[in-house]
Amino acid sequence: MPAPFAALIAAFSARPKLAALLAGLLSATGFAPLDLWPVTLACLAALIILIERAPDRRAAFTRGWLFGVGHFTCGLNWIAHAFTFQDSMPHWFGYGAVVLLSLYLAVYPGLATLGAWWLSQTPVLPRRREPSPAAVTGFPPAREHATPIFFAATWLATEYLRATLFTGFAWNPLGATLLPTGIAITATLIGTYGLGALTILAAAALRLALRRQFRPAATIAAPLAALALWGLLSPAPATPPGAPRIRVVQPNIGQDEKYSPQLEEAHFRTLAALSGTRRPAPRLIFWPEAAIPAYLDMEPDWRARLAGLLGPGDLLMTGATKVYFKPDPDSPMGESKLAGANNSLFIVTPDARLLGRYDKAHLVPYGEYLPMRSLLQPLGLSRLVPGDADFWPGPGPQSLPLPATLGRPELKMGVQICYEIIFSGHVIDAANRPAFLFNPSNDAWFGSWGPVQHLAQARLRAIEEGIPIIRSTPTGVSAIIDARGHVVHALGLNRAGFLDSGLPHALSPPLFARLGNWAPGLLMLILLGAAIAIRRGKS
Repeated sequence: MPAPFAALIAAFSARPKLAALLAGLLSATGFAPLDLWPVTLACLAALIILIERAPDRRAAFTRGWLFGVGHFTCGLNWIAHAFTFQDSMPHWFGYGAVVLLSLYLAVYPGLATLGAWWLSQTPVLPRRREPSPAAVTGFPPAREHATPIFFAATWLATEYLRATLFTGFAWNPLGATLLPTGIAITATLIGTYGLGALTILAAAALRLALRRQFRPAATIAAPLAALALWGLLSPAPATPPGAPRIRVVQPNIGQDEKYSPQLEEAHFRTLAALSGTRRPAPRLIFWPEAAIPAYLDMEPDWRARLAGLLGPGDLLMTGATKVYFKPDPDSPMGESKLAGANNSLFIVTPDARLLGRYDKAHLVPYGEYLPMRSLLQPLGLSRLVPGDADFWPGPGPQSLPLPATLGRPELKMGVQICYEIIFSGHVIDAANRPAFLFNPSNDAWFGSWGPVQHLAQARLRAIEEGIPIIRSTPTGVSAIIDARGHVVHALGLNRAGFLDSGLPHALSPPLFARLGNWAPGLLMLILLGAAIAIRRGKS
């Protein structure tokens, strides 16, 4: 074992809790915007060592939990920035919210490390009878080699649970750190949660190489290198000649200005100017989430204003709000009051009709609705999106038809509004597959880290589903993403502009698009079987 590595092991043994916390903190630098994925691998290798050296279940869980606290506190720091736009709550509370959320999310890495430790210890599997060299390695060789594979399986399982339980919070899946590498293409087969397991395996190969156990390291690293080569050599899908023309608008309207009545007209003029002048050839024009302060189904004047921007055959996709009212029992005149709303995407035609509407289904707790409102509102808490009523969820993924016109073929458009795009396997209607996915978003209150992390997760959805994704945001990052997850065109943070392009071509549904999250589930079973076989084979 190299002397520096041995010294590092000794340091971990002396302060395992501190080592776990620091490793978790540094591991988050592998996500955008830093993209230091080798650091993430090194930190995960350290966590594997900490699992192997855990003396009991409590220590195994605690080390994974502390790793998670550091990992999420660093990676989710942008959440604190969102509270600076909500005057109903103290701005400093944003930093407390990041820590509190991280204390909860860290339970999942804790369960992953506990599961890996327990599976490596369980007496159901045969153990070696010879004296244990635990003072040096922590485990006998059989368990030492099996533990990282068990950990890859348990991380996959707990990351899926994190994205599912209590409405789920799937932000920054570990596999997103592999986007700068060619290995990310494997999401076409095993999805994002499967990529997380591959990240753990890559860290295991690094740990073995540092210990000069080159043969087992190569056994893991060689398939990963082949996958990376596949990704790097796979051609990007070409945009076919005559592809439908699209324009993506980014008005650079900050969250501090968005809801100002005095600036409403100026904002509309900005959106109109960036949408361009009417043209004979039809266009698909994309505006951000909640781009206009209008109830389009109730305000024909607003629809007429939008239609005036469109040429023959153009269609405008814009975020707006659908509202619902109910009788107000306290009103002597029998008036109505606001009951709830949908965060919606409307399709507007040149003759001022609404061709279709999509209502956001996966809402942000504490952002778009306040859980336990009757208890929390008296305490001074409020949702982050301004308004007196909570948003209501829509029915879920669906494909909206865009009719053929003036040489443009008929298309189907899927929609995922903002936060919805982060949920792997839940973004399109597989029975009515769209040609592309539109992700109108508002990342204006997420600082500098949140928007680029959001873009990274949209890229993973493009790879998994084999379809292009279009993002329009108020302040960035707006982008056109091809079906392999490459960013074809993008507008950076805090700048106004537009993207003009042909619509990238969709691919045939890859394996993950056909199987959904059964695919990473199958990988998890394969990993568990491999780890069990390794223990039995070496016992």
